[in-house]
Amino acid sequence: MSIMSFRTLDLNLLKVFEALMTEGAVTRAASKLSLTQPAVSNALGRLREAFGDPLFVRHGAGVAPTQRAMALWGPIGESLSRIRGALDEQTFVPALADVNFSLSMSDYVAGIVMPRLITRFGKSAPGVRFQTVPNILLDAPALLEGNRVDCLIGVYVNETLPPAHIRSRSLWTVDYGCVMRRDHPLAEAGKLTTRRFLNARHVDVSLAGQTQPTFDTFLASRGLKRNLVATVNHYTVACDMIRASDLIGVLPSDLCERAAASGELVTARAPLEAPDRVISLFWHQRNETLPAHRWLREQLVDMFAAPQLAAPARGGRRRTSARSIAA
Repeated sequence: MSIMSFRTLDLNLLKVFEALMTEGAVTRAASKLSLTQPAVSNALGRLREAFGDPLFVRHGAGVAPTQRAMALWGPIGESLSRIRGALDEQTFVPALADVNFSLSMSDYVAGIVMPRLITRFGKSAPGVRFQTVPNILLDAPALLEGNRVDCLIGVYVNETLPPAHIRSRSLWTVDYGCVMRRDHPLAEAGKLTTRRFLNARHVDVSLAGQTQPTFDTFLASRGLKRNLVATVNHYTVACDMIRASDLIGVLPSDLCERAAASGELVTARAPLEAPDRVISLFWHQRNETLPAHRWLREQLVDMFAAPQLAAPARGGRRRTSARSIAA
């Protein structure tokens, strides 16, 4: 866009651009802005003329951004977020709030987070409601960019750092062990040798749907291979399978404590330990200064963050092999 077009552009159109980016449909954008659908369509036409690009094209029941719109979204979205933060009321009163929060988590993470959230705020913030969304971490940036969830709690699975507009904060480290039923032939002390461990029948959890779980990639890098016979996408399902068979699994150690029939499962130290996994909190930069969103993040950090894992939002982030492992 030229300097002259910027000078003549109605900046209210940028609010329409933001709503279309976050809502993905003209109807929903109109509802969010308290405008009519024709008014939003008219504003979109003016945006297209100003930027010399379609910006949004039909996609299913909604609209999808063009490459030009995606390039504009970073600086425009961040600028609007900063302006909103400077103008909006900077207080959030949990006891009086009427708000919904959507969190993307695996069943394992949800089992840790949700009971404590409800216990902590069930009475002090009765109007605050929480919804969990299935966690497929390969789609993490898209979930946050599309405003489909407020936060994501898990382990980033991409080998590269998240996009610049995705913020993160380390929370806790997962302790992994070899889980099996209590009367498993390998449950006795000294029985779980490296050879027996690799030859045993394994089950693993792959939230992202990888054909080869990352623990097997870790083994392959050392010239080793285990007998993996099943891969599922829920930790509770893996535990049920282990409880009912001779399968073993390299899973979070505390699953035994949280399983409904915890006495039936035990955890042994695996001869080949999995790399560290760090559970982190992820959110989009557009929500950085929103009072309600900031309150939620502060509560999650206060409840679950280990001090030694503290990390800045950008740069200086702890590098760990956990980046390619979902939990």
